[in-house]
Amino acid sequence: MILTDRQILEEMENGNILVEPFNRACLGTNSYDVHLGRYLATYKDEVLDARKHNEIETFEIPEEGFVLQPGRLYLGVTLEYTETHAHVPFLEGKSSVGRLGIDIHATAGKGDVGFCNTWTLEISVSQPVRIYYGMPIGQLIYFEVKGGIENYYNKKQNAKYNNRTITPVESMMWMNEW
Repeated sequence: MILTDRQILEEMENGNILVEPFNRACLGTNSYDVHLGRYLATYKDEVLDARKHNEIETFEIPEEGFVLQPGRLYLGVTLEYTETHAHVPFLEGKSSVGRLGIDIHATAGKGDVGFCNTWTLEISVSQPVRIYYGMPIGQLIYFEVKGGIENYYNKKQNAKYNNRTITPVESMMWMNEW
């Protein structure tokens, strides 16, 4: 079941959901709008290797915006820091963003219970499009969990994305044992 606006507010009061900064105007009927943070990143290497640490170059989005190019992967970050202690958060793109040809995640739209951080966005575009710091970029939807939780994300020893950041985080696939 998806939480409604009232339920999201109740869970915020109970300490189960945190959004910083929080703006009541961003609360939808059953979602919360998140915005593009100040930083983007691109990978340094043209060919990425899943078994090695692929380094990124991080840069600030200028005041006049930045034009994203097709055929290039950009890592973005949400302006909002979030914590979700009792629900499964899903990040979806806003329809207005999708209608500009912007995809904000290739595969990682679901967070884990216990995820506490900004959200790194996997941004790609179908044609050149100018984006801006602070623009609405996505929406968080919260799902109820059935059953007890044994392994909260923020308490996992092997969680790779627990360090609080305001910049995009590159893939840590190389840290997996396989």
